[in-house]
Amino acid sequence: MDSLLSVRQVTKTYKRADLEVHVLRDISLEVAAGDYVSLMGPSGSGKTTLLNIIGGIDSPTSGRVLMEATDIAGLDDADLAAWRTANVGFVFQQYNLLPVLTAVENVELPLLLFDMAKDERRRRALDALAIVGLGDRADHYPRQMSGGEEQRTAVARALVTDPKLLIADEPTGNLDAVAAVNVLDLLQTLNEEFRKTIVMVTHDPGAAKRAKRIVHLNKGVLVETPARDGRLQ
Repeated sequence: MDSLLSVRQVTKTYKRADLEVHVLRDISLEVAAGDYVSLMGPSGSGKTTLLNIIGGIDSPTSGRVLMEATDIAGLDDADLAAWRTANVGFVFQQYNLLPVLTAVENVELPLLLFDMAKDERRRRALDALAIVGLGDRADHYPRQMSGGEEQRTAVARALVTDPKLLIADEPTGNLDAVAAVNVLDLLQTLNEEFRKTIVMVTHDPGAAKRAKRIVHLNKGVLVETPARDGRLQ
């Protein structure tokens, strides 16, 4: 598989008064197009920080983050926001749906940042809802949906721009066991059938094993182990 994402010697340091806190230490990671990587580690290990840097929400103190030919670590805020909108879809533990909008209106939101006709926005949003199995819930409000349906709506919102990279931060953290399995099944389908590249943070070993590779962070240091297919890079 061709390389999509390359994290090279990334360090993240925060300063608190006279104290330097090293969250990430010389992290390097390659993610191929079509890969599915689970990122695990104890609380405070730097998982979410690394995920935010990969997704262009945060910037490293040093090091490079390349997606194809673009070094996103070197972009200014405006260019980074534009890159993020065009290339990355986000799924969070909290569904972050707007309660006053229907499912299809929530899914349409990222498309408002593109020069796109209203009818085309609606068509794409309905297609994304159909992919996640919620084509019949398009006109329902979040309060009318279960937690699992809300999270699948959030996945549809992340997919609607057809991003190169899908980032999921504890996507099953607020779900019961049945809904969690449904969301994990969906992510696996998106990876295997739709060839979506996924990087997921999870604390659940069972969820992590759905990925092709597992990366562990401990005190800002990365260690990789095989998952579903035993591959290591």
